[in-house]
Amino acid sequence: MTTGGVAGARNERVILVGMRRPRQSASELEEHLEELARLTETAGGTVVGSFVQEKPRRDPATAVGKGKVHEIAEAREELRSGLVIFDEDLTPAQVRNLERALEVTVLDRAGLILDIFARRARSREAKVQVELAQLRYLLPRLTRRWSHLERQVGGIGVRGVGETQLELDRRLVQQRIAHLVRDLSRIEGERRERRKRRVARTTKVALVGYTNAGKSTLLNRLTGADAGVEDRLFATLDPLVRQGKEAWSDFLFIDTVGFIRKLPPQLVASFRSTLEEARDADLLLHLVDLSHAGFEDQMKTTLQVLKETKLDDRPVVTVFNKIDRLPDDGATAQGARSLWPDALFISAARGDGLEDLRRAVEEALGEGTVLGQAALPAGAGSVIARIHSLAEVLGSRFVDGKVEIRYRARRGDAGILARLIQKSGGSV
Repeated sequence: MTTGGVAGARNERVILVGMRRPRQSASELEEHLEELARLTETAGGTVVGSFVQEKPRRDPATAVGKGKVHEIAEAREELRSGLVIFDEDLTPAQVRNLERALEVTVLDRAGLILDIFARRARSREAKVQVELAQLRYLLPRLTRRWSHLERQVGGIGVRGVGETQLELDRRLVQQRIAHLVRDLSRIEGERRERRKRRVARTTKVALVGYTNAGKSTLLNRLTGADAGVEDRLFATLDPLVRQGKEAWSDFLFIDTVGFIRKLPPQLVASFRSTLEEARDADLLLHLVDLSHAGFEDQMKTTLQVLKETKLDDRPVVTVFNKIDRLPDDGATAQGARSLWPDALFISAARGDGLEDLRRAVEEALGEGTVLGQAALPAGAGSVIARIHSLAEVLGSRFVDGKVEIRYRARRGDAGILARLIQKSGGSV
């Protein structure tokens, strides 16, 4: 067991538990526990101890086995900890068994991340998304230990949940989920309308990447915005859309929520409308914190989330950020350049490398778009409107009873438009 402290706003004393997977290195496990400690700090807790279990297989009842549970229980009393957080997803049965044995609240990684999102949600959309994700997470975990759903319970991971009658509460949760789904659908419709009203010819660039990679700092640098910047995980939950300034004035930048290892599936589903902003982008800037020891794993996580959310069909420019925090020997940057020769290296905080970044963005956008021309029947109004929504219209005229349109579109969108044009009786 190791002990230490992490400052937290509410000073809730927390013990962390990690599980070493087969063939997992000690350094990787340490990085994962450090990230869990930062998540705990963000949630307002103080880490007072940590345990690691190296069982080849998870115990079906407690995940870590009776012996380790006994060790944690003894340390919990000694350290006066009121919360134990696992860096793994636990089944509802495992949580119940662990709480009976440890006599304190037990939370898994997904529950902790959901709690952080609940604390940091500001907009109506983010609050609806977070509550929906929390309730979907809670539903299979309802037990009689909560007092009632309407009672506000303090503590990391249990804000606003509780129960007295299990079946009644399940119905209440299901009804609330249905209400939130309808509410979120209306919000998504409003967001789509806002996107339609934006100037179609404006090139949209989305900033994506692991949480705390520096996306908001870069957004501020390129647009003059005042997006909040903190050295904390998940500083940004709501997408910000801002027009670039000076040399970047032709671009519309979209800041997105940061990704993280083992992002709870409830959050991926609930934040679909937030990621819709990135879906509307012509180009993705994949921002990577090169100063982080586990940056390669963070890159893999981001690419996996992009794939899961079907955003991997956009052109991507890889941008290694925070070069001002690298050791003076230059070995990290040199190694990254050898593996990613097309990547850019910048410091969003200092403004280093932004001119190279602008040239790379313009080049990538040129390669990712195609010119198209269509001749459409005059009555194909819906297809003409679709061209205007998906492409930059370069010109149009009426010839021999047909509307001729020249446009520039992303390769993927160009294929969609070609099929719609031909289906309407037009030609390309």
